[in-house]
Order: sequence, then structure tokens, then C-alpha cells
Amino acid sequence: MTTHAATSASPVSIWDAAHTADARRPRSAQRLLGASDTICSRRAGYILAGAERTNAGDKRAAILGTYIHHGLLEDVRREYTWLVERTVADDVLRGHVDVVQLDAATAARLPKRHRPVQPAEFVTVEDVKTKSSRVWDRVVRFGPTAAEMRQVLLYADLLRTVGFADMPGQRYLHRLGPVDVQRIRFRFVCRDTGEEHIEEFPVDEWLVFQARWWVDRVLEADSPEELRRDHDGPGLSRICDNCPFVDACWPGVAPGRPAQTILVHDDAERAEALDDYVRAHERYRESKRVKALARAMLDDSPEGNYGANHLGWGGQNDREETDVQAMVEAFEDADLVVPLVPDRKAMIEVMRRAGMVVPRRKAAGQKTARTIKVTRARKTP
Repeated sequence: MTTHAATSASPVSIWDAAHTADARRPRSAQRLLGASDTICSRRAGYILAGAERTNAGDKRAAILGTYIHHGLLEDVRREYTWLVERTVADDVLRGHVDVVQLDAATAARLPKRHRPVQPAEFVTVEDVKTKSSRVWDRVVRFGPTAAEMRQVLLYADLLRTVGFADMPGQRYLHRLGPVDVQRIRFRFVCRDTGEEHIEEFPVDEWLVFQARWWVDRVLEADSPEELRRDHDGPGLSRICDNCPFVDACWPGVAPGRPAQTILVHDDAERAEALDDYVRAHERYRESKRVKALARAMLDDSPEGNYGANHLGWGGQNDREETDVQAMVEAFEDADLVVPLVPDRKAMIEVMRRAGMVVPRRKAAGQKTARTIKVTRARKTP
């Protein structure tokens, strides 16, 4: 039997399918203001104005987060009968609440098949956030951002004033009317390690008022350009890098120049920017001095919890270097011309272009630098 190698075009990327599917999701297609759109005032203004979305951005991390998010919520819905991905809305806002946990009194008003396995002590709105390990320590230390807090408070307020939206699949919930939400909860999940961190707060009436005030200011604006940019712009903020309205928000940028150059119009603004630079540099210099002093003081301290922080040490691994002799042998085996005087840089470039692995070896007696690792104090059994 004769077999023939199959020839075909380059395989498609699975991300093409993922991005296409993501574009069809309600969150990507909606033109109403969603509670999750309150991350930036001007961005919210562009959504309400129906502005064209011209920047696709890099959504891979967000799409992976969506997959994890959906899987976790679907499992808790099946196992615990939690109310997940429920829609709330009024004349201005619309959103999808990740989890609503009902107390016993409210759950008793539902048909038995829809009641939770274990009612909550208080009616609680929960938001599940996936985060990368890059920001995990900040999340554990400082909790939700102002925008994340605003989003969940708006969910709670919609439930307290309107209740669940009247739509197929949740009309039995709509019949409950306004629901007395008492607590909000954030469940953070690290995308890289699976670690879970939970923070819970009572509903604060003043914070709810501030969240609504934020939305009202956006609605009152005659155009998106009247609203402030809440982030530092492309190149300095990932939120801006991936914002669908970044081109409209930062227009007229000269080729090769940072977008932020459009913020300076005259010498007075240049002087103000320079003053900011000098002040920030002085704070940085002082912070660097304090860190260097603290690092030196801790150099012989063992790992462990100390107050609110955990001290760990890294580095001191064997340092690697390019193995020139092994490269020469690889050149000879591949019938490549070996320079009379081995040129490490040029030989590495040749091997990489040829798709060859550059050989490495441990550098005798050399170690990588010792590094300090400071995280939030770990829980002890």
C-alpha cells in the first residue's frame, strides 16, 4: 500500500475562531451601557454615542478568562443551584450578574426546583474575576479596583430597585420584584495557578450613590470628548491598548510619537508636565533608596511570614553560557563553514536562521543574582 504525504495550506489559528465567537457575544455586540463598561468615563460616552469600534485589540487573555469564567459558573450552577449569569437592567444600564445567592426567605418564594442547595445568610451579589499572576499580589493586597467596585455596586442597585430583568429563562426571578441585596462579594481566580481569593463587603449606600452619580455624569455629557480619560493612554495602559475606541479617543497623533503628545498644547502645559516629572522622579529616588536599605537589612533573614508580608528568596541558580565548542561541532555536522576564529554572535545568528538549537552549558562557578520576593503573608494552618 502506498501512502502520500498530505499537502495543504498553513493551518488556521484557533484564535481566529475564538475572536469571531467573542465578537458575537452580547458583551461585544451591545450598544447599551453595561455595568462592566464603567471602567472609563469617555469609553462609556463612546458606547452611548454609538461610536464606531475601530480597534480589535489583543483579546486572547480576556477570551481565556471568559472560558474559565464560564466553566466555573456552569459547575457551581449544577452543583449548588446558584443563580448564575442573570440579567439586570433599567432604562439606562444593563448587565449580567455572575452570581446571585439568595437568603432563605427570598429563596422560599421560588419554585422548589430553582431553590439553592444552601441559602445564603444574606442576599449577596458576587462577581468572579480572573487575573494573571502578574497582578495577583496587588489583587490579594488591595482587593477590587474602583471600577470593579462600581460595577458590582451597580448590579446590586439594579436588583434592589428593579429586580431581575423580564426576559425568557428568568421570568420566575422577575416575579420576585426588587431584591434586598445586603452584601457584595468578589471571587478572584488566578488564571495561572488556580488560586482563589475572596473579598466581601456590606452594601454601602454612599458608594452606591457615587456609582450612580458616575453614570449620571456620563449621561449628562453632550459628547464623549467632554468626559475625562480615566487611564493613561495607549502604550501606558493595557486598558487603552485594547479599547475599541482608542483611535477616536487619541486622534491626530504624529507618526512615531506617543499618543500622549496630544495632551500638550502650549508652554504652560509643558512646564506643568515637567513639574510632574520632577516630583515623580524625586518620589522614585526616595522610594528606591528606602527599598535598597530594606533589602540590605533583610539579606540574612530566613524565609517566612513577618507581619503582613511573606519574605521569600529566589535566584542563585547556575548561570548558563553559549557552548562555543558544541556550536563548532554542530556547524561541522551540518556542513556549515566554521570561521577560523569562532565568532559567537555570528554563529548564533546562523544557527537560529537555520532553525538549529543553540547549545548552552553551565558557566563554571557562576550563579544568578539572589532576588527578594515579597508577597502578602501566607495563611498558616
